[in-house]
Amino acid sequence: MRMRFNETKATQAAAHLIKRRGQGFMSYMKLIKLLYFADREALIRWGSPITTDSYYSMDRGPVLSRVHDLVTEGASPVEPHFWEEHIQPHGDHEVRMVADPSNSELSEIEEELLDEVFDKYGRLSRWQIVDEAHKLPEWEDPHGGRICISYRNILHFGQKSSEQIEAILRDLHASEHVHKVLAAS
Repeated sequence: MRMRFNETKATQAAAHLIKRRGQGFMSYMKLIKLLYFADREALIRWGSPITTDSYYSMDRGPVLSRVHDLVTEGASPVEPHFWEEHIQPHGDHEVRMVADPSNSELSEIEEELLDEVFDKYGRLSRWQIVDEAHKLPEWEDPHGGRICISYRNILHFGQKSSEQIEAILRDLHASEHVHKVLAAS
């Protein structure tokens, strides 16, 4: 299942984590892993991820696909991107927050989850976080490529029953359908 990526919410979540670090910048590999840990936990706890990004196993662990692309390839030169207006490359393999995107799309419990993830992993080095990401059961070594990580697999490894998984996926599908209908009108 593929959901609409919420770039604004992903940017706000990333900015929240960068602010928590306290220096205005962060290794992009570390940031992407922290966002993955938060999305994964939100999906398992509440049946809905924070960013609605899609996920892939890559050599250095799971990544949020669109966030990874925004960081490593930049935004489209044709249209402005919310991410690029607030988070930009900085130094060697880092990103910095250049403008505060606010937190208007993040709920209080999502911010609390981001804080929880930062408290658990935020003090680790980027390489220690990669080691932690490699321990996740849904990560598969792609041997230089990339392998899709489905919501179904995350929920399965998050100890959800088959019935719970099907109900969550139906709810996500219905939510995505409503969004598409509203966007078309």
